[in-house]
Amino acid sequence: MEREPIKIVIADDHEIYRDGLKLMLTKAKDIDLVGEAEDGNKLVKLVDAVKPDVIITDIKMPVMDGIEATMTILKKHPKIGIIGLSMFEEEQQIMDMLDAGALGYLLKNSDKVELIEAIHAVADGQQYFCQHTSSKMAKVIALSRHGSTKAKKTPDFEKREREIITLICEGLTNKEIGDKLNISPRTVEGIRMRILEKMNARNSVGIVITAIKMGLYDPL
Repeated sequence: MEREPIKIVIADDHEIYRDGLKLMLTKAKDIDLVGEAEDGNKLVKLVDAVKPDVIITDIKMPVMDGIEATMTILKKHPKIGIIGLSMFEEEQQIMDMLDAGALGYLLKNSDKVELIEAIHAVADGQQYFCQHTSSKMAKVIALSRHGSTKAKKTPDFEKREREIITLICEGLTNKEIGDKLNISPRTVEGIRMRILEKMNARNSVGIVITAIKMGLYDPL
């Protein structure tokens, strides 16, 4: 059965950035852009009117910022998935956004592929953390309540999988991991995909956060 289009609302005080977002979203077949707002106050009113599935909102906005808007919206519409947008990786603002109830965040330099992936994740009630997240930020998230995993217990990982998890957490690429373990980058990618599935993670950042939460990697 074909899925209904995901209804999206965007909020940002910069019209040029909103136009760029609209251009990317209108080309996606399973996404329906149903409204836009230029500040948090207008976003709250718009959400009440159109009841979207997902909101993509700048964290910094005039009148009412994305953090306050998120808290206000989720009190009335707790099932809406919210993605916070940040120009830079501002640790405290991102954590405040997650504390407010956002399911994830993206940096504004994220590409269309990641934007669509993030939308699908939060539409399904899953967390999404930007793939450009620094190792420092990943550790902050992992050690907070936001790095939770849906797995009730640590999955059974093979020795090779555990080795690769550690090397991913240390920031190595597929090629670097392959060189270190004397296997091909393609083999590394295959094992990485198995790890993502077992962890219910979306990208390498998700692997790092989940590995720390599961006690598979010590960031200290």
